[in-house]
Amino acid sequence: MKNKNTIYKNLIVFTIILVIWEFVFRIKIFSPIYLPGPYMVLKSFLEMIADGSLIVNIYMSLFRIGLGFILAFITALGLSLGYFLNAKVFSYLDGILNFLKNIPPLGLVPLLILWLGIGEGTKITMVFMASFFPLFLNMKKGFLGFDKELVEMALSFSYNKMDIFKKVILPQSLPDIYTGIRISLGYAYRSIIAAEMIAASSGLGYLLNFSRQMSRTDKVLVSLIVIGFLGLFTDYLLAKLSKIVLKGDLRNET
Repeated sequence: MKNKNTIYKNLIVFTIILVIWEFVFRIKIFSPIYLPGPYMVLKSFLEMIADGSLIVNIYMSLFRIGLGFILAFITALGLSLGYFLNAKVFSYLDGILNFLKNIPPLGLVPLLILWLGIGEGTKITMVFMASFFPLFLNMKKGFLGFDKELVEMALSFSYNKMDIFKKVILPQSLPDIYTGIRISLGYAYRSIIAAEMIAASSGLGYLLNFSRQMSRTDKVLVSLIVIGFLGLFTDYLLAKLSKIVLKGDLRNET
């Protein structure tokens, strides 16, 4: 029931935005060159679907996001497990990790272009850098923030370390890991659009920038709307998955 109410509320908001948009277009506050109407944007969307240009650019962006995110997830998991297994040794990395955490991924673009050129490596590295820290910090929090009393209880039942990790620590960590995944995917979408706008010949960011250069505001709006709905759909899938894996134990749910 809660989900249905949320969908209805979202539909009402989107409908209101469309009505206001159409009204502003019809009274011609702005030139159609700068603010095309919803129908013109829909027409451009259908044309870009028909000629395949939108599908290709969506695929390229999602491919880069997927690969960069997977690499970030594997690295974050390995490093957070290192902290869990031997926090004293891995604490030597705190300084460099805090240093890198404060460098915006977009600021690395000039250096990455010099090192890697404008190929796939630059875009995937951007996604990696944007995704890594939300994943790592939440995984670390989950693995190190376990309930010590439950661990002591498991030890009293002669559980070995692997059983304790699988049956006690990992289940407690899953909500934090889920939160990290959800946040990092949002950062991944933002970073890939920025990277593709600067150094790419394909992808939604490239399409957005190219449409701007051609003064095709309708295609700019198509790109922005598609980016927004892709992120919304990804978050929706994660929310559905969490209900299966976490059985409704969601943190930071919106």
